[in-house]
Amino acid sequence: MPNTPDSPSALGNPTRRSEGREKVSGAARYAAERTPAGCAYAWPVPATIARGRVTSVDTATATAVPGVIGVLTPYDAPRLGAADDPTLRLLQDLGVPHRGWYVALAVADTLEGARAAAATVRVTYETDPHDVALSVDHPRAYTPEEANGGHPAHREQGDPDAALAAAPVRIDCAYAVAPLHNHPMEPHAATADWDEERHHLTVYDSSQGAGPVRSALAALLKLTEEEVTVVSEHVGGGFGCKGTPRPHVVLAAMASRHYGRPVKLALPRAHLSTTVGHRAPTLHRIQLGARTDGTLTALTHEVTTHTSRVREFVEQAAVPARVMYAVPDMRTTHRAVALDVPTPSWMRAPGEAPGMYALESAMDELADSLGIDPIELRVRNEPRTEPDSGLPFSSRHLVECLREGAERFGWADCREPRRQGPYRIGSGVAAATYPVLVAPSSARAHALPDGGYLVEINATDIGTGARTVLAQVAADALRVPLDSVSVAIGHTGLPAASLAGGSSGTGSWGWAVHDACTALTARLERHHGPLPAAGLSASADTTQSAKQKSPYSRHAFGAHFAEVRVDTVTGEVRVRRMLGVFAVGRVLNPLTARSQLKGGMVMGLGMALTEHSTVDAEFGDFAESDLAAYHIPAHADVPAIEAHWIDEHDKHLNPMGSKGIGEIGIVGSAAAIGNAFCHATGHRLRELPLTPDRVLTALGGAG
Repeated sequence: MPNTPDSPSALGNPTRRSEGREKVSGAARYAAERTPAGCAYAWPVPATIARGRVTSVDTATATAVPGVIGVLTPYDAPRLGAADDPTLRLLQDLGVPHRGWYVALAVADTLEGARAAAATVRVTYETDPHDVALSVDHPRAYTPEEANGGHPAHREQGDPDAALAAAPVRIDCAYAVAPLHNHPMEPHAATADWDEERHHLTVYDSSQGAGPVRSALAALLKLTEEEVTVVSEHVGGGFGCKGTPRPHVVLAAMASRHYGRPVKLALPRAHLSTTVGHRAPTLHRIQLGARTDGTLTALTHEVTTHTSRVREFVEQAAVPARVMYAVPDMRTTHRAVALDVPTPSWMRAPGEAPGMYALESAMDELADSLGIDPIELRVRNEPRTEPDSGLPFSSRHLVECLREGAERFGWADCREPRRQGPYRIGSGVAAATYPVLVAPSSARAHALPDGGYLVEINATDIGTGARTVLAQVAADALRVPLDSVSVAIGHTGLPAASLAGGSSGTGSWGWAVHDACTALTARLERHHGPLPAAGLSASADTTQSAKQKSPYSRHAFGAHFAEVRVDTVTGEVRVRRMLGVFAVGRVLNPLTARSQLKGGMVMGLGMALTEHSTVDAEFGDFAESDLAAYHIPAHADVPAIEAHWIDEHDKHLNPMGSKGIGEIGIVGSAAAIGNAFCHATGHRLRELPLTPDRVLTALGGAG
């Protein structure tokens, strides 16, 4: 039976991950580690042209490779059903919309055999002219109806052009963020097992949401959802690129059903850049108008980005400007260009990460032109309500984050840049924001005769510690010790739940778990005597609660501080220290929360200094297709990083009072580093990353 109400709460304690031992011991099974009896292996064949159509596929040499079961091509692959996402209708026609589009699939008894067979498939093409170059004046640029997340692509208040013309102080700057790639530690993989006798498909997939994968596979393979089971029990990272079903799982399922054998497909890392989405490049123009005391009078943020010809995806990079500062006259707009490129998709903090880099860089430039401390400029423009909607904030506390961060960082003592021989040392600050998102979910809670409790929900743990924090939520609602609660997740046989994305997981799943456990507690209080052999259970569904429109603007906020050292001889930029202070509601598990915040800050460091991709204009592909060319931060790149939070109580969120923390860590961190570089050198670089070639060009060889 539950403990008394005086029992200590499990929430708020720094609890270690419940699955940690399984992961470090190798007991945790990932999608590619499932090997059913008779399992075959698949290897896809990517197109080698930038645009055109397949005219023939020669598989004779491939099928002669020992152990090869077959090669699927657009000429003979099974016909698929409808799909909301056209990138999943693979091998259905001869068109090649971009380089890297899959045009064949080799299947063999062994991984080596499948790879060898794929290498010998000979595909001939008819090529068409292609265009992969993004520019702000591209003749095919258009304004879409919506940007990602359902945000209106264009918003305008007042007369920003007139306000800019009348402003005593004006900033007009262009910024650029290159294409970026998610590159989770575990590449995309799936093991599919079709049972003809049961007419049932079981799939183990590396995905951020087993439910959407099941729905997509059922539609494509013309099955009912009850005939498909998807398991995503352990996932080695995603950062958004596993947020929707990807080609690997469709090809594995198609091949398993076609050949009547389990089929495993793990994508090579070199395929990820063209196959599983990327952060689209964004070109920004920001204009700020202000009075001489720093009060903003006008703001425009115009974003140009690319999308593919296959499916529209528009990075919502101008959206965060709509909530940040008190500006009476504002215009935020997005323009997209459909190019012959892979379809962009979600990457940690889509919209906010590149958008806040540009906005917070512009705010720093305005502070510099006015001679006002960058923190003071932000404080002076703190809004009372959300500028775009006029709604009151459920909580904000950005000023508190800036003030506490300044104290912890020693901001007052580092306002003068320093010189140490060839090195220039400077510091920078930037604000951060991310919306509070909640999606409908359901959960089931059981009280067992042995005194334990089981919580079931089809949530996904992509490395964030979801199992652990959901057990804490359950223990808190049940008023029982944490070690008496176990959690089952990552299986479509469990109560349906939203995917792991948009920093919405804990808020969405935790709400359902809390409600189910609260209902179970009430049922236990009414029960007398021993529990029945099957125990007692209770369920909850938050569909109605989660869909209610809040009368508040709900966002997390934060402040980033960075100190950099610039080598004027080599052009190398090193971050010496980083600090983040955040207002993220109630922190449910300080241990896993700090890990998430720091992880986001490390990704921001990579965005600022090393990570970028380029689209080869002639061949139409991403030149940086592996981790040897696409440079993510290594241990030696990462300095002392501190992540803290203020004590924030917000009763307008969910029963736990929590906000999402998975993404806000990356938002603004790149801007803080860029601002620190400018402070150190006196030179402003407006294109990321700050690579040595760009640094030396900006410095003009000054040593």
